[in-house]
Amino acid sequence: MGKKVFAIILALLGWFALIAQFTIMMENRQASVMETSIRFFSFFTVLTNLIVTIYFTSLIFSKEQQLSKVNQTEVLTAITIFITMVGLVYQIALRHLWQPKGLQLVVDELLHTIIPLLTIIFWYLYDSTQRVKYARILVWAIYPLVYLVYILVRGSASDYYPYPFVNVTKLGLTAVLINSGMLLLIFVTISALFLFIGKSVIKRT
Repeated sequence: MGKKVFAIILALLGWFALIAQFTIMMENRQASVMETSIRFFSFFTVLTNLIVTIYFTSLIFSKEQQLSKVNQTEVLTAITIFITMVGLVYQIALRHLWQPKGLQLVVDELLHTIIPLLTIIFWYLYDSTQRVKYARILVWAIYPLVYLVYILVRGSASDYYPYPFVNVTKLGLTAVLINSGMLLLIFVTISALFLFIGKSVIKRT
């Protein structure tokens, strides 16, 4: 399978899953259209899958020279780490909390399992991290940290938290900050692992 074909598959899966999830939320909404839309984009899963989908969509329309240049930056590695966190946190902390059925089940598996796994495979096949320094992990951490600040600030105003482990109303701020610290530690560890694999195992320049 060629790089562009792989990118097309991931882009199509991503857009399908995101549009289907938005449609499901709208059909089952218990708040206004505006509030439901805001809640949709308040999920780290949705935001990260959107980033991944946009990335692979951009690859479809890139020329071969541009395609090569993009893969020589840390962009692919960064989004792979982000989507890996999505999959990992879901499998460990969230999967047991509900039992989706029908289309929701399909969408759920796409967003949390299939797309993360396919992105990791794409990264393994085409990654170029030899020149990426470990210090970049601090830059990559800005995204989840900004997201955390956003959901805490908005949650304090709306009393809506997209994930149970960041629900200040039920857990208290101290517990949420501890949970967030643990997730940040996992993020740094996974980031370092990806860079180590890219530099020492794949060794692609």
